[in-house]
Amino acid sequence: MTNEELKIKLTELNPAATFEEGGEWLNLFIDAADLLSFTKTIKENSELYFDYLFCLTCVDWKTHLTMVYHFSSTKHRHNIVVKVKLDRTNPEIETLSFLWRTAEFHEREVYELFGVKFLNHPDLRRLILTDDFEGWPLRKDFEDPINMIKL
Repeated sequence: MTNEELKIKLTELNPAATFEEGGEWLNLFIDAADLLSFTKTIKENSELYFDYLFCLTCVDWKTHLTMVYHFSSTKHRHNIVVKVKLDRTNPEIETLSFLWRTAEFHEREVYELFGVKFLNHPDLRRLILTDDFEGWPLRKDFEDPINMIKL
C-alpha cells in the first residue's frame, strides 16, 4: 500500500487521527484512549497486518511527552509511525506487550527514562536504576549536582 492508501484506510479505522505530512513513512497522531483498540485492529486487519513493532520510544518536549511507535508489516512491506501525546505530570498509557512481545522491554526502558506508567504491563520495573535513585525519571529537567549535568 502507498502512504495515501494507508492514510485512507487508517482514517476509516480512526477518523479522529491526524497526520504529519512529509517524510518517508506515514506519521499519525491518535488519542491515548484509542491506542489499544487501534493497534489491535492494525495488527489483525489482513489488509494492513502490522505484525512487527520494531521501535517504541518517548520524546520529552518539556511541556508534554509523546509516545512514538514504529510498526511494520512483514507481509505487505509498509510502515507507519503512531504518536500519542501524554500529560507530563501523570503519563499513563496502556501496554502493548500482549500484542507485541518486543514492547515489554521497550516499555520498561521508557518507564525508567521518562516515568511513563504502562497500565497492565506484566513486569513494569526499572532496568538499571535502583528503586531509591533520586532524580528519577531522567527527563530534560533532570539535574545531577554531583556530575553537574544539566539537560
